[in-house]
Amino acid sequence: MSGLHAADRTMNRWRFRCLTALALASLVVNAAPVRAADNLRLNEHLDYQSDSADGPLITGDNMTAGPVEGKANYVIIFAEGCFNSKRQARRTVELYQKYRGRVNFVVIDLDQHPSPAQTSLVNKFYKGYIPTVVILDAKGIALYNRAGEEDEGALAGLLEKALQ
Repeated sequence: MSGLHAADRTMNRWRFRCLTALALASLVVNAAPVRAADNLRLNEHLDYQSDSADGPLITGDNMTAGPVEGKANYVIIFAEGCFNSKRQARRTVELYQKYRGRVNFVVIDLDQHPSPAQTSLVNKFYKGYIPTVVILDAKGIALYNRAGEEDEGALAGLLEKALQ
């Protein structure tokens, strides 16, 4: 009988190791990598003189991404049929080209369906005026939260501060 108990113990250890390995593999596979909006491009058909709806102002990859914790974040909230938003979108893409990889860019088009992470940002920072730009430092503290157009140089200075 003791040989049977030893075989049971060996089988139980084997099962435990297999289940542990499966659990760890599941954690690795299911851990969603933090992705930022990337490859941002400006819509080349924008009419900067009118409030015409020219389609999405900014396109790219991972456009439903939200803020990345532990990293500086630049958030723009806009609507497609707003000439102020169009001009701020152009500044945003220029800033993206300068700060790509160092700052996370979150692009929220109110004419599209924001992701849950983006909806949370809209609820927290959007006050009904577009475009709205928010700059968060690595701790998630808003260093800037204003509606309207803002000069690229002023925003670059705030991004440098957010990176410190």
